[in-house]
Amino acid sequence: MDKSADELFSEYEMKLNPKIISDIKSSLPEKISSAKLKEVLDRVVEEYETVKVQAGEAVGLVSAESIGEPGTQMTLNTFHFAGVSEMNVTTGLPRIIEILDGRKEISTPMMEIFLKKPYSTGKDIKKIALEIKETKVKDVAMEFEINVADLSIGLTLDDSKLKEVGLTPTPVIRDVEENFKVTSKQGKDRLSFILKSKNKETTLNGVYLLKEKVKDLVLQGIKGISQVLPIKRGDEFIIVTAGSNLKKVLEHEAVDHTRTRSNDIYEIAGVLGIEAARQAIIDEIFKVIDSQGLNIDKRHVMLVADMMCSSGDIKGITRYGIISEKSSVLARASFETPIKHIIDASLVGEEDKLNSVVENVMINQPVPLGTALPGLITEVRKEGLGDKKTDTKAEKTE
Repeated sequence: MDKSADELFSEYEMKLNPKIISDIKSSLPEKISSAKLKEVLDRVVEEYETVKVQAGEAVGLVSAESIGEPGTQMTLNTFHFAGVSEMNVTTGLPRIIEILDGRKEISTPMMEIFLKKPYSTGKDIKKIALEIKETKVKDVAMEFEINVADLSIGLTLDDSKLKEVGLTPTPVIRDVEENFKVTSKQGKDRLSFILKSKNKETTLNGVYLLKEKVKDLVLQGIKGISQVLPIKRGDEFIIVTAGSNLKKVLEHEAVDHTRTRSNDIYEIAGVLGIEAARQAIIDEIFKVIDSQGLNIDKRHVMLVADMMCSSGDIKGITRYGIISEKSSVLARASFETPIKHIIDASLVGEEDKLNSVVENVMINQPVPLGTALPGLITEVRKEGLGDKKTDTKAEKTE
């Protein structure tokens, strides 16, 4: 870049922040005239000035209204993937509530697994999907029964299902024996499992409970991924899952770890950190908004995500999350369980400085917004008699 261009950028350093200037530099063509560059910079400054928020603007209130009003038009929706009734996705208002409440247990956890080349073109995609899908004993079993006489568990395996997931009876027998300390007897088309030593499980009730544990034993795949569905999106194949286990999925050699994502915000925070969780909150909210055909400015959603993640942990917009951290007693009381908050504050002699909006509205005072912003005390230097400089403190200015 020639010298004149560098001089132009230096002129705009006070008008634009460094990140914007860096983005402009990286996006410019190699050869650009000074006149064109100045025009680009002027347009960016104009756009930048229009998106600035005035000091004292009630951004929280504007965001709440901007999200809440379209939110009333959302449907209560759950849809199923075509051909796979077990795979359903919660969308609409229930999903928005799930995200904003910061719930650790979500109703339909799922993942979108992107693959590296050549697997993204469809190569071995069924094999990869089966490697990821959790296969339990009950998935390959045709029948379970309990023999009351000798307190044994009978298991009939489904050969077609075993073949479908690439298993044989041998690893099934081995896994059950290793995990539950039982001995097996193999009949013509049936397996029997008996406990090696007598203990509390050798009662009928104990054997029944053991049968339920055997059913849920994972034979292969990634724990938590109950269903997989390879689909084509654009020019590549991806795998959509019911259930989520981000850490284990990212360890698979065929998985593109830069794009694979989960809809479980807490899992993302645990594996990738709070910044990734913040971005996931924004993306998940917009996924719902777009599916509903609504339009909300991204900055409103970003403000909500920032508030939820500002402490380094995810906190929902609930009385146990963000609201519990408010310093104002009246603000906490205005949300839910007011008597509890007021009594607790009274017992310890807590004071309310009335610094925010809600508490001032409650007692019918002007709120500290716009022209009611706190003033600044500045030192003004005046020219006195005999050219002596005297410092005087100015009154509060607004």
